[in-house]
Amino acid sequence: MDRAILREARAGRHAYLDEPPLVRWLAVGAALAFLVLFLLLPLIVVFTNALERGLTAYAAAVRDPVTLAAVRLTLLTAAIAVPLNLIFGLAAAWAIAKFEFKGKTLLTTAVDLPLSVSPVISGMLFVLLFGAQGFLGPFLARHDVKIIFAVPGIVLATVFVTAPLIARELIPLLQSQGNEEEEAAMTLGAGGWQTFFRVSLPKIRWGLLYGVVLCNARAMGEFGAVSVVSGHVRGLTNTLSLHVEILYNEYQFAAAFAVASLLTLLAVVTLGVRFIVERSTR
Repeated sequence: MDRAILREARAGRHAYLDEPPLVRWLAVGAALAFLVLFLLLPLIVVFTNALERGLTAYAAAVRDPVTLAAVRLTLLTAAIAVPLNLIFGLAAAWAIAKFEFKGKTLLTTAVDLPLSVSPVISGMLFVLLFGAQGFLGPFLARHDVKIIFAVPGIVLATVFVTAPLIARELIPLLQSQGNEEEEAAMTLGAGGWQTFFRVSLPKIRWGLLYGVVLCNARAMGEFGAVSVVSGHVRGLTNTLSLHVEILYNEYQFAAAFAVASLLTLLAVVTLGVRFIVERSTR
């Protein structure tokens, strides 16, 4: 009887998947057309324009001191923003998924806030808070602390816009896993930290890594919020994305596309890591 049920289930599954050939070819064709138009073609355009004047001009644009300063600032910003969001995202997701407390709805809303606010508005909020005419501006000026139009403002804006990515990746994962294994570990005498590092963290490691990859990609490519708070000071407060805009506006198209190719390579590496993480998760 069990075999008969299994055969019926398999037959139903194959019948469900057995679409007409025309439908399958249309679906595959639409997917391939989308990939070509919105992924492969832009990549080809970027690298074609970047190499338009030859490898010598490309290397000169990449080795330019201002470009290297933008690379360093981009990597520095990501290196600070990602660990901070890792700590915040893990703590927020753990609190929301594992506990019931007053203010839980407020915390959940706060986690989602950067997703519902335009990045440009996010940058403006920091200007209104820390700018020279902002709420804390006079206090910061008296103590010679500079946040807006400096590296701290760029880091703060990046942390804000990337804050939900890790938390939102972990919350549904933690909620679906329940608390049974943690409760069993506590019953057997494990402490809170032991339970976290030996039971909880291994269960969510791939989801956590996936969130970190997404957060890192957004941090390196952020434009709107960073553009508002950076001041566009060459060699000091320009990230790679801002440097591309400046070069393009100055009609240095080959150099702009050369710098853009660096961001493209970073995006390709990020996609590769994401693919590995997804495959490991499956």
